[in-house]
Amino acid sequence: MKIEAKRDLRRLITVVLASLLMAINIKTFVRTGGLYPGGATGLTILIQRISQMYLPHEIPYSPINILLNAIPVYIGFRFIGKKFTFFSLIMILLTGFFTDMMPAHVITYDTLLIAVFGGIINGVVISLCLSVDATTGGTDFIAIYLSQKCGMETWNLILGFNVLILGAAGVLFGWDKALYSIVFQYVSTQTLHTLYRDFQRQTLFVVTDKAEEIAKMIFDETHHGASIMHAEGSHEHKDHQVLYSVIAADSARHVIKRIRDIDAHAFVNSIRTTELSGRFYMKPKD
Repeated sequence: MKIEAKRDLRRLITVVLASLLMAINIKTFVRTGGLYPGGATGLTILIQRISQMYLPHEIPYSPINILLNAIPVYIGFRFIGKKFTFFSLIMILLTGFFTDMMPAHVITYDTLLIAVFGGIINGVVISLCLSVDATTGGTDFIAIYLSQKCGMETWNLILGFNVLILGAAGVLFGWDKALYSIVFQYVSTQTLHTLYRDFQRQTLFVVTDKAEEIAKMIFDETHHGASIMHAEGSHEHKDHQVLYSVIAADSARHVIKRIRDIDAHAFVNSIRTTELSGRFYMKPKD
């Protein structure tokens, strides 16, 4: 229980810091550049700017964002995990609170710099949340649900969905901001790919004489199986075993180190897997 309580406290602290960083990004880079980050956040900002055109006062960030996240939060509770969704909901509520309460601050008026560095911060925030099993809300819930159900990376699909939102912003408010927003979203997605690798796959080919021992280690460490094939070296014509396994990319470095501990002479070829069909173990969200 103590270990779980410490883990939950770490998750809570990370979520609070991430929500604060997200609000700072919105009130400095995003608002100054007139950008639309995509997802529920971008759609919230788009609705706020539409309200400025037709209403006496701008609608606050929080009520719009909470309303837009209602269905994604339901998907999270129903299909992903209750505690996972609970911490994500804290992220959504705190981001709205900080965004509404925090004064705007200008760092630079250069829109390209805003798109690049704002996108990096956005990607870091999403990665922070995902690293402690939470999300920033909105389309992140949908991306994780599809990743778990279909066993594929879906962040580029979400990027395509966000481009549609940005297209609507371009029609209403001008294409220059919409195009810079696409740069923002692309940088954010690539930052996420770099920092968070849980839904990426890595294929291992291991030439070894201790395949059974290595296969057991892989299963114990990652819950993934392996296939063992017999091979003959072309130079010395010695018999060897080739172990084939697909694991989560974030486990690859640790697994390769363990392989070296078992067989220092093993030949390991690690390849990124871009498409996977069939059964693949996914650690469930809590």
